[in-house]
Amino acid sequence: MSALDTRICALFGIRYPIVQTGMGWVAGPRLCAATSAAGGLGILASATMTLPQLVAAVREVKSRTDRSFGVNLRTDQADIVQRVELLIAERVKVASFAQAPSKELIQRLKAGGVLTMPTVGQRRHAEKVASWGVDAIIAQGHEGGGHTGPVPTTLLLPDVVDAVGIPVLGAGGFFDGRGLVAALAYGAAGIAMGTRFLLTRESTVPGAVKDLYLATNVNGTVVTRSVDGVPQRVIVTELIDRLERAGRLRRFVGALRHAWAFRALTGASFWSLLREGLALRKSQGLTLEQMSLAAAAPMLTKAALVDGRADVGILPTGQNVGLIDELPSVAELIGRIIGEAEAVLARLQPRAVDLKRASS
Repeated sequence: MSALDTRICALFGIRYPIVQTGMGWVAGPRLCAATSAAGGLGILASATMTLPQLVAAVREVKSRTDRSFGVNLRTDQADIVQRVELLIAERVKVASFAQAPSKELIQRLKAGGVLTMPTVGQRRHAEKVASWGVDAIIAQGHEGGGHTGPVPTTLLLPDVVDAVGIPVLGAGGFFDGRGLVAALAYGAAGIAMGTRFLLTRESTVPGAVKDLYLATNVNGTVVTRSVDGVPQRVIVTELIDRLERAGRLRRFVGALRHAWAFRALTGASFWSLLREGLALRKSQGLTLEQMSLAAAAPMLTKAALVDGRADVGILPTGQNVGLIDELPSVAELIGRIIGEAEAVLARLQPRAVDLKRASS
């Protein structure tokens, strides 16, 4: 049995232990289907879709591939029950979450045959969701893109692996076969990547924006609270600099404008936005200003990643962006990562045999 044939492969019904994360505005049907067709697990990002759009997206993925795929959900959406029922009815393999799902939601999905996989940034969060019955966990370290925690992947991953008995995927800083082997060495069952999949040919991010990512070095990102009140890793741009310098009133007014635009675009009600903001305020101790910023953030991301307006939008990214310099197809990327991983394992194997003989 190959070291690359891990528990996550059997659990998800995939060939390779590689997951493409549910990036808002990026992880659409084309990218998701390409990842699954190439042997990984593609995940649709549904938070930026209306329910009818999600129905269409799920069916488009199924028309493109018969392989397993997942859908990323936000637990605070007003129609979360209908979305869960959709996943069950369409026999979607995995539901992933950036926020911790409730115990009741996990049980409903499991009863319907859908596996659950939240993302965590701390050991205690992993222990909590594992006790509620999730099937797998993504442990994202500080190097990761978008919302991220303070603990680096090299410390978080073994800590979470030691804390739970279910499969754990490492995220934050992974982009090649060497990283996959490193994650397996820490005890992970595979890796989850966002930025690396954003920078592929199947990603629908505008070409000029991809060029900005490719031109960014490892020191070209920053973890800021100025976007939505919680730590988020983005590429350093003039907009980020302005947000960092802006006064509270200016940020608040701009946030309200963007939040209202997001409400109109996704069909979210005013009350669902309010509930979401209040939940963030309660769980993360956000001020009213930060709450409004959190509601506005999706539109800032859309401006750059959909409309190509990096001058007025934000560019969420992992720190590994500085080590990525080309745009392969998804199939080429996954094939190369597996080839690199196999080469690393082959190189390490004779050394392991020599050490075993020396100790006997």
